[in-house]
Amino acid sequence: MERGTRRNPDGLKLDGNFEESYGPCEWILIILMYIFVILTFPVTIWMCIEVVMQYERVVIFRLGHIRKGGSKGPGVYFILPLLDYAVKVDMRTISFDISPQEILTKDSVTIMVDGVVYYRVWNAILSVANVLYTDPATRLLAQTTLRNILGTKDLAQILSDREEIAQSMQITLDKATDDWGIKVELVEIKDVKLPFQLQRAMAAEAEAAREARAKVIAAEGEMNASRALQKAAAIICENPAALQLRYLQTLTTIAAEKNSTIIFPLPLDILHGFIPPKQ
Repeated sequence: MERGTRRNPDGLKLDGNFEESYGPCEWILIILMYIFVILTFPVTIWMCIEVVMQYERVVIFRLGHIRKGGSKGPGVYFILPLLDYAVKVDMRTISFDISPQEILTKDSVTIMVDGVVYYRVWNAILSVANVLYTDPATRLLAQTTLRNILGTKDLAQILSDREEIAQSMQITLDKATDDWGIKVELVEIKDVKLPFQLQRAMAAEAEAAREARAKVIAAEGEMNASRALQKAAAIICENPAALQLRYLQTLTTIAAEKNSTIIFPLPLDILHGFIPPKQ
């Protein structure tokens, strides 16, 4: 059955189309009240007007019966004093915080979890006729649903799958509150608080994992550097002049960084041109 066309256990069709059926005594009271309003028109007219805002809907009960047409609004509506009872329903989105809940996870870890829920009333008649107070009922249901869902999860799943848990909560709450005329639009997990000892243990574990990764990276760097030095040594062995060029390049770098006098031996190969050949 689609939304807006469901029936309650008494057979009342809650879709906004009602057949007003009054008994003889009720009709007598209604007629007498109309006569009273007409006779005292200048005074009672102000008691017979109900103003409904754009974001509101009003459900009018006449002698306990929902008026024909269901919820009304926005605009100005006529009601009979003493016989009609008007209930206004706010149709805007409402948000509330789920108070921190102490939850025992599947792997026996006690945590504190809180969240936030956004909902709105989509059917004013259902919200008035099927539940006494929509907001407290939705709050209690959200707290219970949060405990039930998180109680089936491990700590690692709760910390990593918050979005999936929030979506599961939204589906469960929306299905449960459908008969109340409430649409749950969004559920978010705000914070997960762990015990102090568990926080220290997880921090130590994370630090150890980071140190292990750092050592692996350092070892890989040393291995790559050794391979590069081995290739450089092979090239220098093939061409001895490369060693002299590297030596001069190093001296140039030192002279640029340190403004001081540097004494270095002159390579003997340069002096070969100045030594006279033997007779």
